[in-house]
Amino acid sequence: MVIHAPKEEEIDSLEDMAKKLVDPGFLFFATLVIFVALIFIFVVSPRHGQTNILVYITICSVIGALSVSCVKGLGIAIKEAIAGVNVFKNPLAWILLLGLVGCVSTQINYLNKALDIFNTSLVTPIYYVFFTTSVLTCSAILFKEWEHMGAGDVIGTLSGFLTIIVGIFLLHAFKDISVSLATLCMSIRKEERAGTPAANGSAAHTNYELLQDESTEDMEDRGVPFDSVSRRNGAMTSSLDA
Repeated sequence: MVIHAPKEEEIDSLEDMAKKLVDPGFLFFATLVIFVALIFIFVVSPRHGQTNILVYITICSVIGALSVSCVKGLGIAIKEAIAGVNVFKNPLAWILLLGLVGCVSTQINYLNKALDIFNTSLVTPIYYVFFTTSVLTCSAILFKEWEHMGAGDVIGTLSGFLTIIVGIFLLHAFKDISVSLATLCMSIRKEERAGTPAANGSAAHTNYELLQDESTEDMEDRGVPFDSVSRRNGAMTSSLDA
């Protein structure tokens, strides 16, 4: 991810940030995000929020895309303020601050609802995937980071992102299962022993020997010599019985 990460455009002032925010592509994306969030909050959430894990997570994820953009703008404002520029007179700084407070409050609210209802091991990986995907989409639209990337960098970034998703899922899905190398070796040995067939009738021969030993001991206890025992058609008779 670090090697193939997209190179974002340099934005040094709030004026440059304002130009990015009024771009038609980002305006359409932001409008779509707000519309989807409102639909989920007022329509879908009251009906399916208690039973479907994706409802609250979707709200947090789509709102998170806007919160990251607000954080980026506030970072630029703070940098300008440190440089001596009076950013408090710029309305964009206050808009970004209010937007960040609203987005973060909404995310915390619905994320806590999801954690109260559903298992953390399910909420965390799903939220990570949804949130990261939303943020990457927003950054690609707002800062146009993917326009100057080659095919190799695109494949590398997507592969790294997919690897992280799979790793997070596996960590949370199997965190309650105790697995060690010793346990794995024991399981393999048990399977090998259970699956090994008896070779050349060795199992039957062993049973026959056990039966022979038991019969011999029983007859010796009764005073019958084993030499006088004959076997015909699977039946055991002795000279005394005859």
